[in-house]
Amino acid sequence: MPDPTSVPPPPAPKASSAVPMSQKTFFGIGMLANQLFPAAMAVFLVVLVQSLGMKPWMAGVLAFLPRVLDAVTDPVMGYITDNTKSRWGRRKPYIFLGAIIAGVSFALMWQLDADRSVMYNFWYYLIFALLFYVGLTIFATPYVAMGYEMSSDFHERTRLMAVAQWIGQWAWVIAPWFWIIIYDPAFFPDPVTGESNGVHGARMLAIYVGAGCILLGIAPAIFCRTQPVDPATQDRLSFTGIAGSLTSLAKGIAEAFKNAPFVRICVATFLIFGSFNTVAGMAYFIILHHMFAGDTGPDGAGRWPAWHGSVGALATTFLAIPVVTIMSQKLGKRTAFVISQSISVFGYLLFWWCFNPDNPWMLFIPLPLFCFGIGGLFTIMMSMTADVCDLDELRTGSRSEGVFGAVYWWMVKLGFAAAGLLTGVIMSAVGFDPDFESQTTEAMTGLRLAYVLLPIAGTLLAIFIMLGYDLTEKRSRGIRDEIAERKRSAGTGETL
Repeated sequence: MPDPTSVPPPPAPKASSAVPMSQKTFFGIGMLANQLFPAAMAVFLVVLVQSLGMKPWMAGVLAFLPRVLDAVTDPVMGYITDNTKSRWGRRKPYIFLGAIIAGVSFALMWQLDADRSVMYNFWYYLIFALLFYVGLTIFATPYVAMGYEMSSDFHERTRLMAVAQWIGQWAWVIAPWFWIIIYDPAFFPDPVTGESNGVHGARMLAIYVGAGCILLGIAPAIFCRTQPVDPATQDRLSFTGIAGSLTSLAKGIAEAFKNAPFVRICVATFLIFGSFNTVAGMAYFIILHHMFAGDTGPDGAGRWPAWHGSVGALATTFLAIPVVTIMSQKLGKRTAFVISQSISVFGYLLFWWCFNPDNPWMLFIPLPLFCFGIGGLFTIMMSMTADVCDLDELRTGSRSEGVFGAVYWWMVKLGFAAAGLLTGVIMSAVGFDPDFESQTTEAMTGLRLAYVLLPIAGTLLAIFIMLGYDLTEKRSRGIRDEIAERKRSAGTGETL
């Protein structure tokens, strides 16, 4: 006999399918912080090799180990944020705190000392890099999950991610100029010599970058609205229940990997983003040593590496993201993914001829094609992951955006970690030596081949994998309708 004193929980408010532009913008501001950290890191890492005398393999290890920790902690953080109960919701407290930890530790991480030994700087950097990536996990995992639950509409999710990626791409427009700022004594002259070998510039600029990312990162925690969740669907987080929590976490991760469309998304992202990042840092050395014979002056490489990065990011911002968003709505997400990645393959191929010492302006020819790779990747994949969360809810009865977001970014960061290690391995294997002002022809040919062939291979394999992705708009709408009907029958209303 039912208990007459029990009161069923009130229906949770239905999430609006349309996201106001103000909410999209505040979410996108958080993406700018999320992108500026890795964009700045890619530039700052040059200082380790160019100014502190670290071998490429050492820089590779420093790029690899912290990101392994980052990848391991992401699913744990996803489980924690999914099951947090607080007056501020399950996302905002972590976004706020994580942004502060990541920003402060980023600034500390680059307070390196050129007068100390290479090994001292190696261990100093490693310790603070580990702390930085813990802070980044605390910030990024709930931040990404927040985006997945902001809309239930198939195409609105793509528009939300397009706005966020558009704003976030400005990190990659700005960051290439950090190299100029770091090494130009007009910005941060060494207090002793008045010149700059990059170390003092990195120390000072890191403080500004860290502070700026804190302000950007806390914006979504303050201004973005989050969706309520039924506490009955959440686990209890406590030290005494840690064993059960870990079991539930393991089950959540296992469920995520049973989701075939999600596995395809993860593997394709790993291949494209991993291969892109493996060769991304090589562009600086190819431009400097192949195109300008090691000359860093105004008549040599000068600002060409910065222009290469900025123009590529601008093409992504104003060309790739808008075009991919339109293609996604007109042709479907899978088709838009295949087309955008195929375009990027031709861009990578052109770089073989366009890293041209006789005509440096050819460097810009591949960029409008090359930019469709990363520009199309995250705009579509983050939208697809939100659709996958609906499929998981249909199967399990609960929503786990945090776990799915964490596992997805776990694959991204695993690719990032592997890329950092592989970059050092490839540069050493082809004979690149930072102690030499002039690099051998064989070393430059090896770097150019890697820059062209590795991302092409990764992209083609990713396209092949995504051909089997079957979560279409029609199927996704059917899933949403089935979830809504199930909740109406249970008398709980529809939630995200």
